[in-house]
Amino acid sequence: MRLPYAPNTPPTPDQDTADIYRRIAERRHPRPLIPLDLSLLHSPPVADGWNSFIGAIRTQTVIDQGLLELAISRVAVLTQAVYEWNAHAPLALKGGIRPESLCAVRTLSSTAVGDDLPAAQVSLSQSALSAREQAVIQYTDEMTQTVKVQDSTFTRLQTEGFSDREIVELTTGIAGYNCVSRVLVALDVGENNAREMKSVDELVQALAK
Repeated sequence: MRLPYAPNTPPTPDQDTADIYRRIAERRHPRPLIPLDLSLLHSPPVADGWNSFIGAIRTQTVIDQGLLELAISRVAVLTQAVYEWNAHAPLALKGGIRPESLCAVRTLSSTAVGDDLPAAQVSLSQSALSAREQAVIQYTDEMTQTVKVQDSTFTRLQTEGFSDREIVELTTGIAGYNCVSRVLVALDVGENNAREMKSVDELVQALAK
């Protein structure tokens, strides 16, 4: 971490700050505050808004949680956010994503940028990913790396049966976790930047214990 972590308890008697700590702790319960919380809590108002936004994405959405975690895991790969991958790839597996699909997310070339996008598209279409998963990955790649999403990519989400609400939730989830990854990497939260992302086999083995 490039900054010292904020304390685990409010550093001042200020009630507003104490309330922010309480709200974040309530969302994390029964876990303690995590390094990302203790990074953001240098600015309690920012930490509070972050907790509300990310909390809504994580706990108040109707989109399939496996697909959401798949998208977040792809964001982690594209932005080289080791902390994010190690935290969310296991959640994708818990959400019903098959290991072979997660392996594809980890290894496939970007479908948004690169020297041979047609080959990347073919690799995506021939991967272990289902049609719905492929649509999510294409959308995630473009949102993360080119920002502008092609009409065909957006239409594919609708063709695959995603409702308007689900598309908004997927979009905000991808955007939100792009924000997360950039904070994680810029500040080296959790001291993960120099580490390797865990392999899918390691994640599967850990979940089996």
